[in-house]
Amino acid sequence: MNNQITSKNYERLLSNIGSLLEEGRKRAVVQLNNIIVDTYWNIGRQIVEFEQKGKEKAEYGSKLLENLSKDLKLKHGKGFSRSNIIYMRLFYIKYQKSETLSHQLSWSHYFELLKIEDDLERSFYENQCIKEKWSVRELKRQKDSALFHRIALSKDKKRVLELAQKGHIVKKAEDLIKDPYVLEFLGLSEEHKYSEAELEQKIIDNLQKFLLELGRGFSFVARQFRVTLGNAHYHIDLVFYHRILKCFVLIDLKINEVSHLDTGQMNMYLNYFKAEEMTAGDNEPVGIILSAEKDHLLVKYALGGISNKLFVSKYKLYLPSKEELEREIKRLL
Repeated sequence: MNNQITSKNYERLLSNIGSLLEEGRKRAVVQLNNIIVDTYWNIGRQIVEFEQKGKEKAEYGSKLLENLSKDLKLKHGKGFSRSNIIYMRLFYIKYQKSETLSHQLSWSHYFELLKIEDDLERSFYENQCIKEKWSVRELKRQKDSALFHRIALSKDKKRVLELAQKGHIVKKAEDLIKDPYVLEFLGLSEEHKYSEAELEQKIIDNLQKFLLELGRGFSFVARQFRVTLGNAHYHIDLVFYHRILKCFVLIDLKINEVSHLDTGQMNMYLNYFKAEEMTAGDNEPVGIILSAEKDHLLVKYALGGISNKLFVSKYKLYLPSKEELEREIKRLL
């Protein structure tokens, strides 16, 4: 009996030490990251102040940055490439108040953010990185998929500015919607003749990436959710629950252009969920039809008079042209 007690105590001791080590390592990584970010900001400040005293503009072709890179690499080793020196200088220029720096972001995050020339766009991605705890890899993907532009296109000037300053805040069903959704991670080409079942399977196989594309707050519930009415069975392709809006989100996939029959069917699903699946505390469900093509006029008339929260969005299997989206945003602003 005493041996058992001693064994349990020893296992607890091992577990406690393991937890302390893990926590200590996490704190060490955070502290090291903070030191690196602060150090590179201060290096940038030193360079800019040196330029100002010497009245040197130091464009990217400046000998100052080239010489600094060469000499710092000789004295301090790797990490001082000309590119890094340029971005350290830019780091200070864009964040001249050190208190505006977030120590939740690494230098690698800031390096990617500094590649964005537009201040509004950069501010959006910075806020999203902090809120969503994006890895550097996810930040790159969201930048490449023009997330800021895709969300901003559905807003007016005031809300675009708010989007940049505060990030994407989900308060109502409309805030969930993007148009288009970008599903390049599925690996399907435009030329490939895929079926709706194949599209659905690809999404399930890449569910984590699909959840990131949908946005914050989505939890997967089911695929091919069966709805039985009378003697007929229907199946909703994908069902999610949104923990912020506290509602079910139903998604139907269409590989062709959406029709009025598709909107009518989704409206039926929404009515079913309101009557049969909602519980105390749930808000009304949201329906999203994701289609390869959509006729805006047809969708306008098909959704007219429907009180349910039903949306139609396109999906793309490749990254959109960022230049076109930027032109639309500039026109809006």
